[in-house]
Amino acid sequence: MRVTKILSLSIPPELLRQAERVAKEEGRTKSELFREALRRYVEERRWRALQRYGATQMRRLGLTEADIERAVDESRRAPARAPRHR
Repeated sequence: MRVTKILSLSIPPELLRQAERVAKEEGRTKSELFREALRRYVEERRWRALQRYGATQMRRLGLTEADIERAVDESRRAPARAPRHR
């Protein structure tokens, strides 16, 4: 059984030429190039969603970016704690 699915997509001719050139320069197939582009797009969307969530929580708690930076710095300077055993 195939582990991939075949997909048909439409892209402008100039974008296709650029993709072909990049794929050739990197020694990759166009499929590999487009898979990587889609993975990065999905990852970027998740990152933006996480940033929006963090900003919402920050506003809800009445914190500023300076408060967050200070808390991160303090956490990084604190000695590592041994894990608690229950």
